[in-house]
Amino acid sequence: MTDSEHFDPKDSAADLGSAQGSARTLAQGADPEETSGASVDPSDSSITADSSDKNHNATNSTTDAVGSGNGKDHVSSSAGATSATAQLAAMISGEGKISAASNLPEEKITFEGEDSEARIDWKVTIPAFVIVLAVVLWGIFGTSSFSTFASNALSFVVSDFGWAFIFFTTVFLVFAIVIAVSNFGTIKLGRNDEAPEFSTVSWIAMMFAAGMGIGLMFYGASEPLGNYLNGVPNHEPRHVGHAMSTTLLHWTLHPWAIYGIFGLAIAYSTFRLGRRQLLSSAFTPLIGEKGAKGWIGRIVDILAIIATIFGTACSLGIGATQISAGLDAAGVITNPGMSTIIAIVSVLALAYLLSAMSGVGKGIQYISNANMVLAALVALFVFVLGPTVTILNLIPGSIGAYLSNFFEMIGRTAESADGTAGEWLGSWTIFYWSWWISWSPFVGMFLARISRGRTIREFIFGVTLIPSAVSVVWFAIFGGTAIHMEQQGKSIYGDGSAEYQLFDLLHSLPGGQIAGIIAVMLLATFFITSADSASTVMGSMSQSGQTDANKYVSAGWGILVALIGMTMLITGGDDVLSNLQNITIITASPFLIVIVLLMFAILKDLRNDEIYLDYREQQRFASRLARERRIHLEHEKKRRAQVKRKVRHDKKRTSAAKSPKTS
Repeated sequence: MTDSEHFDPKDSAADLGSAQGSARTLAQGADPEETSGASVDPSDSSITADSSDKNHNATNSTTDAVGSGNGKDHVSSSAGATSATAQLAAMISGEGKISAASNLPEEKITFEGEDSEARIDWKVTIPAFVIVLAVVLWGIFGTSSFSTFASNALSFVVSDFGWAFIFFTTVFLVFAIVIAVSNFGTIKLGRNDEAPEFSTVSWIAMMFAAGMGIGLMFYGASEPLGNYLNGVPNHEPRHVGHAMSTTLLHWTLHPWAIYGIFGLAIAYSTFRLGRRQLLSSAFTPLIGEKGAKGWIGRIVDILAIIATIFGTACSLGIGATQISAGLDAAGVITNPGMSTIIAIVSVLALAYLLSAMSGVGKGIQYISNANMVLAALVALFVFVLGPTVTILNLIPGSIGAYLSNFFEMIGRTAESADGTAGEWLGSWTIFYWSWWISWSPFVGMFLARISRGRTIREFIFGVTLIPSAVSVVWFAIFGGTAIHMEQQGKSIYGDGSAEYQLFDLLHSLPGGQIAGIIAVMLLATFFITSADSASTVMGSMSQSGQTDANKYVSAGWGILVALIGMTMLITGGDDVLSNLQNITIITASPFLIVIVLLMFAILKDLRNDEIYLDYREQQRFASRLARERRIHLEHEKKRRAQVKRKVRHDKKRTSAAKSPKTS
């Protein structure tokens, strides 16, 4: 975007103000020579020739612009030979009409397909279903070959395309920030006169809900502790700053920028333009409406469903393994095996399927709110009974380490640390970026639904900063406590099994058994609410973007999520977590391209927005006005110089006439 494409109405205030006097003079029909200061010379034909006709034409032009602009204060750029000064005069003379027109309510946005009967788009549903089912059958009946394929594919992605994950996730963050701080940031996700659907407090509370889930429960203590004990690429172990900064890289701005781009694309396309609530609809500016509703758009929606299924299944597998560990730590079960984990997956799947089938939206909302309260209580429990001062010191210290190490961290590739960083990246950074990408269709649609009526600037900064702040505090509490215990000789690291470390931390504190049971409940309810919402979103995507998805379709996707989760667990063998990570990275890889293209689609849509076009028109108008003012001042300067020369000449002639003649 060039500098000329940026405009702030304040920038032209001086030009508008300096021309206002002469413009009002034109509007009132007074003689410009009688006004003080810079005035428009009637003899300057380039500016005011036949001003009465031009005022009439400009008034008609402006009135037409207002009438056709749906109440927007457009300045017509097709005024022909009419000067900008005359147009301004016409607008001032007709400002009452313009003001009245601008106060008219905007037309209600009609959401495409919202009033039609929800029908299953079989051209999206069947291919996605077949692909996922094929993976399930392959994993069950060809476990060995499936595991080999997953391992080889992971090596290929990390070694040959790891750079793309590393590079583009930072590009996504920069893109989101630039959009937010630019003139696009003032555009609303809805009508221009539309108020936010939720209050700011409720909106922030729902952001907290989106930012806290199974991932924070699973990795809250284990990731900072693992980074501290094992080190990160190019750095020795037992360095708190590097351990915490790397953790924050994975959980703060970068992932939420990915979610923000998806949410922005869907919210703008749906609530601003009235398109179907589908990811494919957001690609309309690139592939056209025919392409978005054709096979190209369907491929995009199929990829979105597949990515969501595998991302949700990964969370299901992680949640099941940690719930199993929590029950073991609490003494409820002993030495849980794969059969126990599969049983837990089955119970969780049954719970979220019943939730999806019941359609009790309010009940799920209440459970979600209760989750936030319980999560806050568990965090407060650790904060108060743990190393409180250390945690307080770690919050600003972690932020400082994150900022100081930022550019080094975003530049880590397989070639870092003398070519030894590839395996580490595959287990951590690239896995995280893949996980966030696979969750982005679901989370993005959730963020879009709760952000209607917000400006783009509010949306981007809210989505990135609020959950990031939650993550900073969460990891300072749990990660800081785990590291402090390690330093005090009370290690909870054990054999390195991440699923046990949270419960070992809780049980080391007074009353930890109760906190551990609450943590197990949190893991279960976090996943139930998330999987229920994800199933609903997939149901919506397979029914042309219908908000109220058919509950049987949603339940069908929920069953597939459970089957994929079980397949991941069964084929993982002794290293279940690595298998979950490998498959997530592989399935998210094609979707990386989708997000890159989505940025261009968003930009093209925004450049055609009426608010942005208004800014462009105002900029052109202000430029013309400034040019005319400059020409007028130059003309006025020349005219006054001519007047002075004429006065001097007349004085000389008069003086010569009065002087006595010599004989």
